Amino acid sequence: MKVPEIEKKIGTDLYVTSTNGIGGTLRQKTNDFIVEEITNRTEGNSGKYLIIKLKKSNWETHHLIRDLSRKLGISQKRIGFAGTKDKKAVTTQKISIHDLNPEYLDNIFLKDVEMSVIGRSNKSVELGDLTGNKFKITIRDINLDVGDTYTRLENIKKDIQKIGGVPNFFGVQRFGSTRPVTHLVGEYLVRGDPEGAALKYIADAFPDEPDDTASARNYVYETRDYVEGLKRYPLRLRYERSMMDYLIKNPDDYTGAFNVLPRNIQRIFVHAYQSYLFNRIVCQRIKEELSLNQSYEGDIVCFKNKAGLPDTSRLQEVTSTNINGMNNLIRRRRAFVTAPLIGYQTDFSSGKPGEIEKKVFEETGLSVSDFKLLTTPELASKGVRREILLHAVPSFEVDVDDLNPGKSKAVLDFTLPKGSYATTLLREHMKVNPLKMS
Repeated sequence: MKVPEIEKKIGTDLYVTSTNGIGGTLRQKTNDFIVEEITNRTEGNSGKYLIIKLKKSNWETHHLIRDLSRKLGISQKRIGFAGTKDKKAVTTQKISIHDLNPEYLDNIFLKDVEMSVIGRSNKSVELGDLTGNKFKITIRDINLDVGDTYTRLENIKKDIQKIGGVPNFFGVQRFGSTRPVTHLVGEYLVRGDPEGAALKYIADAFPDEPDDTASARNYVYETRDYVEGLKRYPLRLRYERSMMDYLIKNPDDYTGAFNVLPRNIQRIFVHAYQSYLFNRIVCQRIKEELSLNQSYEGDIVCFKNKAGLPDTSRLQEVTSTNINGMNNLIRRRRAFVTAPLIGYQTDFSSGKPGEIEKKVFEETGLSVSDFKLLTTPELASKGVRREILLHAVPSFEVDVDDLNPGKSKAVLDFTLPKGSYATTLLREHMKVNPLKMS
């Protein structure tokens, strides 16, 4: 089955299931995408942090925190959350607010937001302070009858069960859903070319952008006329506009132009390039017919932590003497095969898995030391490892689509560990252009 070109650009150039997808579209209604955060936190009745259950619909997390802090008259820094959630979705998560009397919430109204106090704690809710997310996702506009949709989903489920899961790819949103350019910017930074990185971010147009936006980008790419660029760029492209404004005042200081961006945005670029290489390594492993759910001599595995998640701080190489024991642990989901998110401290695997990792990286012409980013050292990355298989088999229901006459819909329920992407699982079921999944 042919993979959409936009997916190839982010390093995912294959499917692992052999059944045709059901097609369809996501997020035609906000409540078609329901996400509930899973946490192992327990709250008490005392502590300096008020812990709140937050349910929101059609809100971007950072915008909600900003508006909530304004209504409460407090700094955003007093509000903690474990992870950002999709905007076009109904999401439930815990947040913490430092030193707040719960009565203050009684007079707070935000459209499509529900808040309920669930306790107090001496520990704030921090980024990463979750174990996973539970999803209930409706796929609509499926151009198959109910019976055919059910049959395809059942066959896809059998394929996934046989494999043991799906590849733990980074989803398209890691790179930009309509404009997957983030990893390309990161590659320029790793190569020590901040000028190329800035132009790629500011002015590289993609076909799925609005015509006026693409035209403005093309103009700036050809002319580097940032003064005119500010006149032509839509106001919503605030980061590109901020960089151009800086370059007008500081010509040729492309490193400085990146520094006007928030630090978390800056870090996304290099991380996205590491994610792209990871996707390519996993794809190459599949092409060379190495299982994702079995280790081979030279593989590096990690082990399950107390929360039941892969702990990539505990690594061990697979050898001829321990391979049987390692594969036994993998079958019991107590150990997981990993691949590198390459950085300056990366140790590649050995044996056949190592050959695959090195082959993909050698094609870049880079060395691991380039991830020290001498031109922008604050963005340097030492690298980590990541499990290559996502253990998830959704349950599903199929019915006629009440929103699209003559079509069917499917509702999938599944749980994913933190750091994994729902679209990675959904792409195997739908096999469509990612724009229909955004």
